[in-house]
Amino acid sequence: MITEFNLGEYKSLDSKTYALEKRRLQIEMLKFQEDVIKNKRKICIVFEGRDTAGKSSTIKFFSEHLRPAHYRYISLGIPTKWESSHWFQRWSKPMPKSGEICFFDRSWYTRALTEPVMGYCSKKQYLTFMERVIPWELDLKNQGYEIIKFYFSLNQEQQKKRMKARKSSELKYWKLSENDERIVDKWDAFTLYKMQMFEKTSVEESPWVVINSNNKMVARITALRYFITNQLYANKKLYKPLAWTRKLSHYNVTIEGVNFDKLDYEQFKILSKYSDET
Repeated sequence: MITEFNLGEYKSLDSKTYALEKRRLQIEMLKFQEDVIKNKRKICIVFEGRDTAGKSSTIKFFSEHLRPAHYRYISLGIPTKWESSHWFQRWSKPMPKSGEICFFDRSWYTRALTEPVMGYCSKKQYLTFMERVIPWELDLKNQGYEIIKFYFSLNQEQQKKRMKARKSSELKYWKLSENDERIVDKWDAFTLYKMQMFEKTSVEESPWVVINSNNKMVARITALRYFITNQLYANKKLYKPLAWTRKLSHYNVTIEGVNFDKLDYEQFKILSKYSDET
C-alpha cells in the first residue's frame, strides 16, 4: 500500500499563498503536539529520499514552532561495527519517549537504500533487514509508537540542479559530501532498491507516503497537510484547502466502523457529517 502525491503540475506557488497555508498548518501542528504531550503519545515521523530531496527543510517546516522540549531531530551518523551488526537495537535507542515527537532525517531504512547501493552492508544483512523490518515496526506499534513514513521523490534532472547549486553555494557547500556525489552516479541502482523497499515494506499497517518534491515549497505543504489530516487531536480545524490543493485525495472518515479513505475535500465535507467522531 503506497499513498502517492504527484504535484508536478504546480510549477509555482506565490509567496503569499505559501505563507498563509504554512501558518494554518503550523498552528494545527502545534495543536497536535499539545495532544501528544497531554496523552503521552509516542510519534515517529520518518523522512526518506535521495540527497537534496528536501527532507531536512521539511522537518524544519514541521517543527518550526513546536515546543523544543517535546520533540527531537534524529540524524544518526555512520554506524559503528557493533551498530551495523545490531541494526534494530541501534534504531530502538532514539525512539520517542512518552509525550514526544521524533523526526528521523533518514532512518533504519538506510539499510534498504543507501547501504546496499554503496556496498556498506552485506547481502545477508540487507535480506535480513527486509525480512524483519515490518514485524519490528508492528511490534513498536503494539508498544504504543505511532509511525508515519514519508518518502520524498524527485527526478534526476532536479537532483542534478540542486547538487550543482549546493556545490557552488558559499552557505550550503558543506552539505555535499564525496559520498553524495558518488551515489548520484548510481541513480538506477538506487531506483531498483527503492522499488524493492516499497514492494516489501509498504503494507496496510505501515504504508509509505510518497511526496513529489520537485517543488520543495509544494512538497512541504503537501506533507504537513497530509500528516495533519490523518491525525486525531483536540480542537482540530481543517480549513478549506487553497485552490491548488483541492485535487488532493488525502482525506479519510470512519462511518459505523467502516473507513473511507483517499477522499477529496468535497467528498470529505459531505461524509464527515456522518462520521463516528462527530
